Amino acid sequence: MPVVLITDWLIFVLLTLAVGFGLYAARHEHLRAPWRGVLRSRAGMMSLVVLAFYVGIGLLDTLHFHPAEEKAEGGETIYSSQILSLLDLWLTPLRERQEKTYSAPFATHLYAKESLELPDGTLVRDFPRLRHGGRHLGDPERERGRDILLTSLRGLAAGAASWLLVAGLLVLTVARRSGAGFGDTLAAIRQGRTRVPWRTGLSTLLVLMLLAFVAGELAVKYHILGTDKVGEDVLYQGLKSIRTGLVIGTLTTLVMLPAAILLGILAGYFRGLADDLIQYLYTTLSSIPGVLLIAAAILMLQIYMSNHEEELASLVERADLRLLFLCLILGVTSWTSLCRLLRGESLKLREVDYVQAAVALGVSHLSVIGRHILPNVLHIVLITVVLDFSGLVLAEAVLSYISIGVDPTMNSWGNMINSARLELAREPVVWWSLTAAFLFMFTLVLFANLLADVVRDAFDPRLRGSR
Repeated sequence: MPVVLITDWLIFVLLTLAVGFGLYAARHEHLRAPWRGVLRSRAGMMSLVVLAFYVGIGLLDTLHFHPAEEKAEGGETIYSSQILSLLDLWLTPLRERQEKTYSAPFATHLYAKESLELPDGTLVRDFPRLRHGGRHLGDPERERGRDILLTSLRGLAAGAASWLLVAGLLVLTVARRSGAGFGDTLAAIRQGRTRVPWRTGLSTLLVLMLLAFVAGELAVKYHILGTDKVGEDVLYQGLKSIRTGLVIGTLTTLVMLPAAILLGILAGYFRGLADDLIQYLYTTLSSIPGVLLIAAAILMLQIYMSNHEEELASLVERADLRLLFLCLILGVTSWTSLCRLLRGESLKLREVDYVQAAVALGVSHLSVIGRHILPNVLHIVLITVVLDFSGLVLAEAVLSYISIGVDPTMNSWGNMINSARLELAREPVVWWSLTAAFLFMFTLVLFANLLADVVRDAFDPRLRGSR
């Protein structure tokens, strides 16, 4: 039975707006040309491939449902109250194979010694075997290395075969669009002679697919990133945290954009009293420490949820409401910088000749803003949105680290780092949770920043004119 959470609705709205903007940009050369520049950049192509991988996982984790449990006597299906996603269904082996407590990456035994009873009744202190990780091995000490190698080779072969299929379809598509032969197109891509850097994109895709297939083969047999305190697979936690990071980075933008665009343009275009009031508003809001405002809002939400428990049927819905509230608060506290930029740009644009001519001819202010002001500030909006995305992803990690971020029951990189804070004080040190969260978050933020640089260069009119 399908279930649509509040953040799911907003993600679908955001996708609709993104598709609408893409169709609008495709019909306007002044927007289509910069995006061609992004696609023709090797850094841009590489970043888009990696980010598409993250977005795909996030979308799989956005489609929720109640799983069917059994059929009643009358043939009616009974659904569980548990809420899962398509990603949960895909990662069922990782989700259900829970150990007792900590285990290191690729380990076959727990990370801490326990009292074990031998067949003769004597008690010894030793590391017990895991319930699932490496359970198929008869002699882990001798067989594990060879098994990991053979399993990795199978994953490499499957990943390479899948990549060849995807690459062949891409070459065929490019050949048909360009009117060239398949062999000539393949040679051009291999030599890097195409205007769009398909060789860079395919090379990045090859690395991702090889890593994904190898990880998929190994994850069935081992906990490749170890397990946490309650025995949950860390790889599963890292993949589930992708949606949280993307939601924080995108839905916060959906909250901040209307206020920033509307108030910024109004302040710069109308000036006078409207400008004074809007400046007073965002100056006052900027003077409030953001962390204190977020902490106060989260505490009020917790009080509301504790007083209205009957309205929230499951822990997933409670965590989703808190995530939405965090996006709202981050949006309220982050729109002021974009508003300042748009105010300054609108002050300049209202004085240009074609705007003054439109006003002199009696064109309404709404039409002037819609036809002349807004289209000329879209590059600032887009650049700011892309640049702020990585900052918002990092902000979630910091807020969750100080326990005012997402709900503790929700998978997020911030919660993984927060739990790893105590694990680093253990002896021996449990390092893999922090490392996994760092790698997932570092990869997303790195390629988001690379894409932001490319987008900024492509959409900045001064940089376009200097090339």
